[in-house]
Amino acid sequence: MVLNYIWIAFFLIAFVIGICKIVLTGDLGIFTEMMNAAFAASKNGFEISLGLTGVLSLWLGFMKIGEKGGAVNFLARAGSPVFSRLFPEIPKGHPAIGSIFMNIAANMLNLDNAATPLGLKAMKEMQELNTKQDTATNPMIMFIVLNASGLTLIPVTIMVYRAQMGAANPADIFVPLMIATTVATLVGVFYVCIKQKINLLDNVLLGFFGGIIALIGLVIWAVKSFPQEQVAIYSSLIANCLLFSIIIAFIIAGIRKKVNVYEAFIEGAKDGFKTAVMIIPYLIAMLVGIALFRASGAMTFITDGLASLVSTCGLPGDWVDAFPTAIMKPLSGSGARGMMLDAMQTYGADSFTGRLASVFQGSTDTTFYLIAVYYGAVNIKNTRYTIAGSLLADLAGVLSAIFVCYLFFG
Repeated sequence: MVLNYIWIAFFLIAFVIGICKIVLTGDLGIFTEMMNAAFAASKNGFEISLGLTGVLSLWLGFMKIGEKGGAVNFLARAGSPVFSRLFPEIPKGHPAIGSIFMNIAANMLNLDNAATPLGLKAMKEMQELNTKQDTATNPMIMFIVLNASGLTLIPVTIMVYRAQMGAANPADIFVPLMIATTVATLVGVFYVCIKQKINLLDNVLLGFFGGIIALIGLVIWAVKSFPQEQVAIYSSLIANCLLFSIIIAFIIAGIRKKVNVYEAFIEGAKDGFKTAVMIIPYLIAMLVGIALFRASGAMTFITDGLASLVSTCGLPGDWVDAFPTAIMKPLSGSGARGMMLDAMQTYGADSFTGRLASVFQGSTDTTFYLIAVYYGAVNIKNTRYTIAGSLLADLAGVLSAIFVCYLFFG
């Protein structure tokens, strides 16, 4: 229901702003621009889904091998102590736990192409336990908020973009980014735990979250100890070697169980194709709404108004120039990336604005894209408090990004 209201708001706001521009400025081409943006977004949505079809078929094929070979059940048992507390409504040992575990691991390793198919598989498995097929369950909400918070160990992609834009030290945003994304994750998870009455003082959960913080601290130490070039090379190498090792482990597990691994792969790949087709209308709907909102000038209106307000209050306004990246990130990953690159090109990669835009880009994930794709794959219409929890995590990431960037670069 909330998603419905947001989607309607995108169209109504775009229409009202278009009328106002025609009346006040005589800009007769505004609706042409918006319709062109809508057509481009629908084309982009289909192309994204088309591109996702191959990736989904690939990973769901390997996941089917792992499932039949018992590897996914093994992961489910390994992650059971923590995930049974974060996802208490999923039975212990259920395959969904293994898929959730692997999705989160892929996200932390910045393996986007692997994370999405694993996440879609997790959603389908959680939907099998859902007694109200059109309503998001508690485990689904926790899962989406975890994804929306965007926890990533090493943001290689952002560091590569900074290097391409001429940053003297592309990794200088790493520590602030890690702090911001960790805060976003903790705030989002704590919110959902409170809503779902999950005991946050449980020793296992305290140890788990403490372990995440310690692991991030170790990665921060490693990044600061090695040259940027080595960090990018080693992190990419380790992540992809780990991923390929998982694939091999799944195949070996299938062979040990005397599974026809080829047939199992084909069976999973067929599921991937069906899932990709299911996503198309949901993704196009969301991308078109966002495109109209952006093309109407609503985004510019928000940032200009914010800059004026900050200036009037006499507050530091350096962060406002980078803020479009933060606004765009929940709406569109590619849009936010474009905003980040524009900020670095306009103000310089090593400027406060360029660095803050980079931290904004990496501190959270594309909330509405995730909701559209994951819930669309299982026909969820009532998202309950998913959007509230995800946007709260986004807000925490944005505020902490501003704070730590002033602390490190201000």
